[in-house]
Amino acid sequence: MTRAVYRFEEWVVALDDEPDAEPIVFGAQCAVCLNASDSLADEEQVAHWVLDHAGQHPSHHSYRELIQRPLRAWMPKVPNP
Repeated sequence: MTRAVYRFEEWVVALDDEPDAEPIVFGAQCAVCLNASDSLADEEQVAHWVLDHAGQHPSHHSYRELIQRPLRAWMPKVPNP
């Protein structure tokens, strides 16, 4: 007979704001043709991509904003009793 022991741990997930964290990047995707911009660090460049795409495809009016934010997961230290 085997016996298992489980220990449940609490984890925290939050935005990674460490100095070595990956940058936050933005993008957009056309909801009509699914074409997407490159990942960009500047939201204004994304708006230009949307306007350029809409200008080339006048019937494409719907877009998705794509944001990638770095996250961290860790177990908070629990004080010893």
